[in-house]
Amino acid sequence: MSAPAPGQPGAKRVLLAAPRGYCAGVDRAVITVEKALELYGPPVYVRKEIVHNKHVVVTLEKRGAIFVDETDEVPEGARVIFSAHGVSPAVHEEARVLNLRTIDATCPLVTKVHREAVRFADDDYDILLVGHEGHEEVEGTTGEAPEHITLVESPADVEKVQVRDPAKVVWLSQTTLSVDETMETVRRLREKFPLLQDPPSDDICYATQNRQVAVKKMAAECDLMIVVGSQNSSNSKRLVEVALEYGTREGHLVDYADEIDAAWLDGVTTVGVTSGASVPEVLVRDVLDWLAERGFEDVQAVTAAEESIIFSLPSELRRDLKAAGHDTKVRYDPGSVPAALH
Repeated sequence: MSAPAPGQPGAKRVLLAAPRGYCAGVDRAVITVEKALELYGPPVYVRKEIVHNKHVVVTLEKRGAIFVDETDEVPEGARVIFSAHGVSPAVHEEARVLNLRTIDATCPLVTKVHREAVRFADDDYDILLVGHEGHEEVEGTTGEAPEHITLVESPADVEKVQVRDPAKVVWLSQTTLSVDETMETVRRLREKFPLLQDPPSDDICYATQNRQVAVKKMAAECDLMIVVGSQNSSNSKRLVEVALEYGTREGHLVDYADEIDAAWLDGVTTVGVTSGASVPEVLVRDVLDWLAERGFEDVQAVTAAEESIIFSLPSELRRDLKAAGHDTKVRYDPGSVPAALH
């Protein structure tokens, strides 16, 4: 008995989320390291992972990037790039004391949250920062105004939140959170503090929201959702959670296709595939190839939004590239990390 034809009941298919993968901030950060290596030559130091993706980090290490956890691990006078997640003023000061040549690859959307924190702190507000403790982005934002910021990790934390003046309180958020959970946290905060102010503009990044919307559109039709991304990637982990919340029977986060367990496909006819905002497209293509080899050749796109945002390179790097006669433009290429080094 032959297998059902594509489009027929019981036929195997893949729903492929769009958009997925690299956002503009990640693309900018990865290209910053690539161009710094080309222009200055290795080694180029990077504080923390430039983005939260294992493949990207390993690939850049092979090109001569050296990743460190703390600023004082960088030799005095060397060149260091700050990751897309942002750093606190204290880190900038550490770099100045060590006479480091810095390139700040902080995502402009994270920088926006930092500026909001500074502004509200200057106006003596209590700032309720919705985010995950220990995440580099949260550490960087908190460092802008530590005496004014209280971290709120989940709706369950709201009960214990205290402020000095309920009439002067504002919420901000980490850019890579679950939209639904964040809004539930804010709803509870507003019940407790009716005069709670919203940020001047949405803090959760456009790419995080778009990738979650795409997963929501396809989740109920999927028996299995495969999210390509690393375990330390907040936005990637949220995609698995969103898929399960919106009706997917089973969901898994994988860095590479060879991490997929064939047993996950038992009884499965529809597989959803997406990737976090720090994942190069080549890794998604590997997953699609793996699925095709097992009969999932019918791939249907599920589009939630079109993305065309591009951020310019950090000003320090742009200046040096221009002086050397190099191109300073940022391409928007989800597959910019080459497959050859996988």
